[in-house]
Amino acid sequence: MPTRTIAALFLFALLAYGAVAAWPLLAGPQIALFSPTSEEALANGHTHIEGRAVHTETLWLNGAPLLMDEAGNFSTSLTLPSGGAILSLTATDRFGREITERRSVFVN
Repeated sequence: MPTRTIAALFLFALLAYGAVAAWPLLAGPQIALFSPTSEEALANGHTHIEGRAVHTETLWLNGAPLLMDEAGNFSTSLTLPSGGAILSLTATDRFGREITERRSVFVN
């Protein structure tokens, strides 16, 4: 193989590795909320909130901090009053970028 071809392949591999390694910096925070589902009706007002936040430094549920494990998994339980409620999860990464996920639930 000519030296130029080897150098070009090496440079391409180096750029590809850099793009993969930089992805968490470029992606920003993400929230996957597994429970409760949107528009869920709760019989007794008790709900279990469960999900995963990636590329996240802080996580807030309705303005209160929510703890995550090393993989970004989180869970907590709430008892809500009768009527409708909006659960608001906000994730912030170390660069200050923010994303908010909202779910509406109804208590019978």
